[in-house]
Amino acid sequence: MGVNLTTLCENTSSGFGISGEWGLSIMVDTGEAVVLLDTGFSDSLVRNARFKEIDLKRVTHVVLSHGHGDHTGGLRSLLQETHKKVNIIAHPEIWGSKYSRLEKENGDRYQYIGVPFRREELESLGASFILSKEPFWLNEHMVTTGEVPMLTAFEKVDQNMYLKTENGFVPDPLVDDQALVIKTAKGLVIILGCAHRGMVNTMIHAREITGEERIYAVVGGTHLIRAGTEQLAKTVEKINEFGVEKLGVSHCTGLLPATVLAREFEDKFFFNNAGVSIEI
Repeated sequence: MGVNLTTLCENTSSGFGISGEWGLSIMVDTGEAVVLLDTGFSDSLVRNARFKEIDLKRVTHVVLSHGHGDHTGGLRSLLQETHKKVNIIAHPEIWGSKYSRLEKENGDRYQYIGVPFRREELESLGASFILSKEPFWLNEHMVTTGEVPMLTAFEKVDQNMYLKTENGFVPDPLVDDQALVIKTAKGLVIILGCAHRGMVNTMIHAREITGEERIYAVVGGTHLIRAGTEQLAKTVEKINEFGVEKLGVSHCTGLLPATVLAREFEDKFFFNNAGVSIEI
């Protein structure tokens, strides 16, 4: 089974006619299914799809990696473009009241960063939500990770992520964070949204739920942007241990960690920016 990956939204444009936007959306086309992981921050996925002459009406599923606005903000534009029912697979906690804490001289401020639409509006446009904490098999080859266990000692959820509750702001463990996994003849292809619960934790969990030890490719947001020296070194060690053959980083990786990965993995590495397409 062949897999085509096309990144329709990412922080940086890969070239003329492609819009860059803070966020992420990656299209996975296996022939039998066309799946979007995330929808970016606004409408760049639709504009970039039009530029690349990609018919978004072919999308059969949307997988939401988590409930942050830079991964869900393109939902309205997508649904208005497709004019059809679209199955949207996500964790129930995507609807949490999500905030980031901003440290200011005159006191901390909390900024809303959750899904920017009401569920009822999206459903009126054709969204059909399938909410699952557990891995969800889209077909025999594709599965979401569901909740990712926190297994490694060196990966932690950002301390500036919060949920607004009746009792005030509490740390957000981001249990809704998940990835999309494709089983191929070469091994697993893992598509990351942000990997808030850890890139390596996600890879370990993907091997566990699929029974496949080989990881051929990891593509998407690695959330190494705030990683210290130890976390980055241990992440490199695990990627080598798992034998990853293709590593395409996006969005929340950060330029310094990306240069470390590029130096370490050489021709296996690529910047997965908006407009990039690869065949596996």
